Amino acid sequence: MIFQLTEELIFPLPTLAEPDGLLAIGGDLSAERLLLAYSNGIFPWFSEGDPICWFAPHERCVIFPEKIKVSKSMRKILSDAVFTVTMDKAFVEVIMNCATAPRKDQDGTWITTAMQEAYTNLHRKGLARSVEVWYGETLVGGLYGLELNGVFCGESMFSLMSNASKTALIWLSRQPKYKLIDCQLPNDHLMSLGAEMMPGEIYTAILQEQL
Repeated sequence: MIFQLTEELIFPLPTLAEPDGLLAIGGDLSAERLLLAYSNGIFPWFSEGDPICWFAPHERCVIFPEKIKVSKSMRKILSDAVFTVTMDKAFVEVIMNCATAPRKDQDGTWITTAMQEAYTNLHRKGLARSVEVWYGETLVGGLYGLELNGVFCGESMFSLMSNASKTALIWLSRQPKYKLIDCQLPNDHLMSLGAEMMPGEIYTAILQEQL
């Protein structure tokens, strides 16, 4: 059953999501609703022109920072300081690049104008963070997401130069305040970096500091 949200700030239990993770439609992208959603392992994912869709996957793709895989070639790139990495220096530019950077086997983007505005609002409130990867003075990669209870809830990443997004993710994993990086849904790139699947209930328990 897919739930229809109203103006009331409430979500159904994530365990009631459909097999593909779809839980509810409707509502809005206010900071309050987004924070409530993420605190319960729920996130929005929809295309331009579609209603807001909320997902709570029964299996979550996550990275434990201490388990991230760094190849020999990546270790050399990092040791040679090919890139410079910063945090929260260019949030708007990062999310815009995530929305516009071409992706293999994808036509268009789910990071709509409304989504960009909503997450930029969260950034102003200190809830959304960005990691920027620079080659000289040029922004060539990065990622953004929410920071909740020591979990970095990753939303998207981009790379305009080989290994730039990997650099961002590895840098993020080396920040001691993060006990877990949420990648939401798996892909070959993430799995090659050490991502693993976790039951949604366990992910939510970690997020809510119950484990």
